[in-house]
Amino acid sequence: EMVGEVLDCMMGLATDGMTMMVVTHEMGFARKVGSRVIFMDVGGKILEDCSKDEFFSHPENRQPRTKDFLNKILQH
Repeated sequence: EMVGEVLDCMMGLATDGMTMMVVTHEMGFARKVGSRVIFMDVGGKILEDCSKDEFFSHPENRQPRTKDFLNKILQH
């Protein structure tokens, strides 16, 4: 229930210039606030490490596991 309030607080901190490393499934938040995306698979294996613009703007260039995740998560 408090997800919105937490994201708003974090957005305010980012706007104020605070550097954060955030682990999230909230892709809208990551797209809006983040500068870099590191996408990890089970076990912490890094599949993607790129700018947020590259990550979200060019899904055709992503790894198959990343494409699958984005297709599922960005539908909603």
